[in-house]
Amino acid sequence: MTSRILIPLLLLSTLPLCAAEWSQYRGPSFDGSTPEKIAPWPAGGPKVLWKVPSPGGFSSFAVGGTRCFTIEGREAAGAPQEVLVTRDAATGKELWSAALGSAKYDGGGNDGTGDNKGGDGPRSTPTTDGKHVFTLSGQLVIQAFDTATGQEAWKKNLMAEFGGQNIRWQNAASPLLEGGLLYVAGGGPGASLLAFNAADGAVVWKAFDEKMTHATPIVATILGQRQVIFFVQSGLLAVEPKTGRELWRYAFNYSVSTAASPVVAGDIVYCSAGYGVGAGAVRVAKDGDKWTATELFRQRGNKIANHWSTPVLKGDVLYGMFQFKEYGKGTVKGVDIKDGTVKWEQAGFGPGQVILAGDKVLAITDAGELVIFEPKPDAYKEVARAKVLDGKCWGTAILSGGRIFARSTKEAVCLDVSGK
Repeated sequence: MTSRILIPLLLLSTLPLCAAEWSQYRGPSFDGSTPEKIAPWPAGGPKVLWKVPSPGGFSSFAVGGTRCFTIEGREAAGAPQEVLVTRDAATGKELWSAALGSAKYDGGGNDGTGDNKGGDGPRSTPTTDGKHVFTLSGQLVIQAFDTATGQEAWKKNLMAEFGGQNIRWQNAASPLLEGGLLYVAGGGPGASLLAFNAADGAVVWKAFDEKMTHATPIVATILGQRQVIFFVQSGLLAVEPKTGRELWRYAFNYSVSTAASPVVAGDIVYCSAGYGVGAGAVRVAKDGDKWTATELFRQRGNKIANHWSTPVLKGDVLYGMFQFKEYGKGTVKGVDIKDGTVKWEQAGFGPGQVILAGDKVLAITDAGELVIFEPKPDAYKEVARAKVLDGKCWGTAILSGGRIFARSTKEAVCLDVSGK
């Protein structure tokens, strides 16, 4: 009997561990990281599994099972709309799509040329739990769709039903999903932050009189307490996930747009914004039931500003696009999360995005180059680079199941980096 049990266990122990799917904007760990590693690619770049037209906006991908999801800007019912597009993750074949509403935005620029005219379009990324895929449109409408059929399961309009008010350039935040609850900002007084039951859309809690930003909330465990951290116009606000009870705050000023998510390192929480606002970090503490957030540093200006690109953390160092409106040439930097010290910087990226894949950083430049570099605190060390997309790339390239999924304002690509 012992040998019958032991042999299967030994066989299982030799199988590779499967990394969690990249099912929402900040990935399986809610911090822009995945334990998956990227295998070295040949000199010509990674193998292209598929490439398809994918017009409009900066929505990234979410992956669930055999399907991948993104939001494009398309004509639907005779008008420009945000459209949820579902594809076969292996082939890129479109399986179904669903119109989400108006694709009208303040400012931006539709031609996709020039410095900052990346083109208007959706910036929110879908979220999936495998059974449903959830969207939060630019007009603050939440919808849930059956992933297999595309049939709408439920719908909530934050402006019509909860007194919400949109912001300049409209919503760019993505819905946050954990433990069967979907978290969003954008309602009105008494309902500016909300949690919905993902299964049926029922309101689990609503609270606060806050003004929303473009930043997607995150979830993290600090001092043993799971918490959802929203980045609102008054600053950081951490709440208990199941009740919405306030845990702690950090006042942080707002100007024009706040778009990067907070980053957590143990009991330290970092945040940043462009338009001269700059960056700061707090150390969170707990005494009984009382929570406090004590500022570690506050640096104003754009030296370590994150315009809309959220950095990733390795050790005590943040790696990412620390820049403001430096299109085409902006820097990647290594920045100490405890005091804001710049460890090193490397130009030539523009306002793209980064994720942490295993022990490497995967960056996408605004010109459509994928770059792998080492997250080392002493110097920039590039590992590989490949041009993979045409068009402006301000969205996040993700890694899921040995494949990189990335988009520009013109097209989408899926690349094999499994090493198989």
